[in-house]
Amino acid sequence: MYWALFNPMYFLFALPALILGMYAQFKVQSAYRKYLQVPNRARITGMEAAQRLLRNYGMGEVKINQAGGTLTDHYDPRDNSLHLSQHVANTPSVAALGIVAHEIGHAMQKRDGYVPMTLRTAIVPVVQIGSWVGPLLFLVGMLLALADLSLIGLLLFSGTLVFALVTLPVEFNASNRAVAMLTQSGLIVSEEEERGVRAVLSGAALTYVAAAVQALMTILYYVFLLSGRRRR
Repeated sequence: MYWALFNPMYFLFALPALILGMYAQFKVQSAYRKYLQVPNRARITGMEAAQRLLRNYGMGEVKINQAGGTLTDHYDPRDNSLHLSQHVANTPSVAALGIVAHEIGHAMQKRDGYVPMTLRTAIVPVVQIGSWVGPLLFLVGMLLALADLSLIGLLLFSGTLVFALVTLPVEFNASNRAVAMLTQSGLIVSEEEERGVRAVLSGAALTYVAAAVQALMTILYYVFLLSGRRRR
């Protein structure tokens, strides 16, 4: 009865995603720590950079708030607000410029009606439900030998992969917009600064790739369990 819970094949599916996720976290954390210590030549804090970029690109309606924690910076399309962590908001660093510009890139996506972002925002409620109801239905179906119920759970959980895949172009596009904004506004003027910004943003992007791989491997594991049960 507990075969579905403790099948040792789980580790074969989970290990690649786990390794990639740990590597992604290492990359983003190391790049963030390194370039948080490197001052930008404009000597402008993240908060000041946000205000300038929003003004320069005609997005003065975007609200700026402070967020607690580290690397908690984000843009909330629901109320058109930018949330900056304390270190990013108050530090005149290369890392702060990259993170701020990236989040403003998301604000630009909303303003421009960027299709992948619109789609991602639209499917959030469905994915939130499917991400916890799906595994529950799958498990109950496996324990009660109800293959159709497990299949429904699998389909519901598959929304997490769709969300992760839609997120990739959203994040890559925001990073491209960030570098362009910073260059055009004269906030980064050297190759070293651009290299630092790209290092921080590419590290963050890798975490989204890892999330997509994790969702894919989990789905493949569910398919493996379901196909094995049906062969019995």
